[in-house]
Amino acid sequence: MPIEPPTTDVQFPNPRQAGRREIVAVGEDFRAGTLLKAYRAGIFPWPHHLDEGIVVAWFSPLKRTVLPLDALHWSRSLKRTLRKHPFRVTFDRAFREVMIACGSVREEGTWILPSMVDAYTELHRLGWAHSVEVWDAHALVGGIYGIAIGRALSAESMFHKRTDASKIAFATLAEKMAASGFEVFDAQVLNPHLASLGCVEISRSAYLDKLAKAIAREPDVPVSAWA
Repeated sequence: MPIEPPTTDVQFPNPRQAGRREIVAVGEDFRAGTLLKAYRAGIFPWPHHLDEGIVVAWFSPLKRTVLPLDALHWSRSLKRTLRKHPFRVTFDRAFREVMIACGSVREEGTWILPSMVDAYTELHRLGWAHSVEVWDAHALVGGIYGIAIGRALSAESMFHKRTDASKIAFATLAEKMAASGFEVFDAQVLNPHLASLGCVEISRSAYLDKLAKAIAREPDVPVSAWA
């Protein structure tokens, strides 16, 4: 079972009362207790680089991106890739390395701050944060990481250094979640890549309803048993 960190005095606004606002708080506090409080409330940190510096905004999008775990459907090409790919896939073997890679492969820069790497690595040590790694021999070529609470998992970022490596990580994670009794696969904000993998948008209120039910129960098979 994950270890509960000390609570913090941070109080997030209720997203249900945020109206049309998607940024519900601003400020850098990546303590484990604060992060878990945010994810349990359907909120996640998203640092932005502005002219005046880096601002850590805490988001609860009006439209939340999720992958329906009860109706997984991969494209024909991805099904073929999942059957025949040459890579080795592992769980929780290189969490910090996956997170660093997620923040280093994007030409447009990254929102993954060094302080976030330290904070989420601590959540990994406590049993809340998890990773999927894709290896080509001994080289890490793809992966995804996220936060799992009860039957919900919020995927934060993924990367690839070989064709389809991030898709393999994503699909492997989704299939494990579905087989383990998870109910919510949160992908946060929709983009064309996530849409191509079957992700859809639901309203904030619908997401919060699903999240509340999912985090109240443990999965049939915990992520710690996937390795």
